[in-house]
Amino acid sequence: MREVLVTGAFGCVGTAIIDHLADQYSFTYLDRRPDPDHDARVADVADLDAIAPAFEGQDAVVHLAGDPSTDADWGSVLRNNVVGTYNCLEAARRAEVESFVFASSNHVVGMYEEEFAPAIYDPGFDLVLDHTVPPRPDSFYGTSKLFGEGLGRQYVENFEFPRRFYALRIASVRPPRYDHPYGDAERGVDAGAFDPDSDAYDRAVRRLRATWHSRRDLAQLVECCLADDEVAFDTFYGVSDNRSRWFDLEHARAVLGYRPRDRAEDWSRPPEEETRSR
Repeated sequence: MREVLVTGAFGCVGTAIIDHLADQYSFTYLDRRPDPDHDARVADVADLDAIAPAFEGQDAVVHLAGDPSTDADWGSVLRNNVVGTYNCLEAARRAEVESFVFASSNHVVGMYEEEFAPAIYDPGFDLVLDHTVPPRPDSFYGTSKLFGEGLGRQYVENFEFPRRFYALRIASVRPPRYDHPYGDAERGVDAGAFDPDSDAYDRAVRRLRATWHSRRDLAQLVECCLADDEVAFDTFYGVSDNRSRWFDLEHARAVLGYRPRDRAEDWSRPPEEETRSR
């Protein structure tokens, strides 16, 4: 499989895929805005006619486009996430695209965290969420991702294309500057939201040490999906091998051969001097 369309290509997750996989696949980039460093098809996923040509001749789609905010209102979620995902699946069906990799979210099960935080951030907390647990979305955003998972299953079970659908419940992917378990805490300091010796800083570290999905591990998980030809529909959690994670990795290991290289415990401190001096 070589020809791959990436929607929402220039967001945080898309750039991780580009950074780590661009030399292995022939990517076509689709985004609402142009990027100075890449040729792209500029179109809005809410417009089916505008995006349809980008799907022609593709072997797979990695669908990342949408409103990524858990605070997004219903109008934005409806247009960008619900209608946008339908349009991408429909375009993939018409173009006879084989595989569809869908950026779902941990917020599909976000109410488990809401119920048990902050104790859930402790390494000894007795909870592991796998692909069989009942969904508990925490926002319109989380519900839109659950919709996308369900719509993907409908398509692979009712239409000839796409033949395979991978729902990736991605945890916490961060831009390169903050791609480490202290990233959210350091970003808070850089933004002036709190001090390094505050309780808020400590809580941000505890949470990200559980939910961090390094950029190279995220790219590897996507690569595992692109290389697979066995799955019809399945759900996998996107997270690095952190000791305090509450998201299951065994299913992705067993089905896809996913082997995350990073874990939060390998970091004992942030890259303080480099990050804070910028």
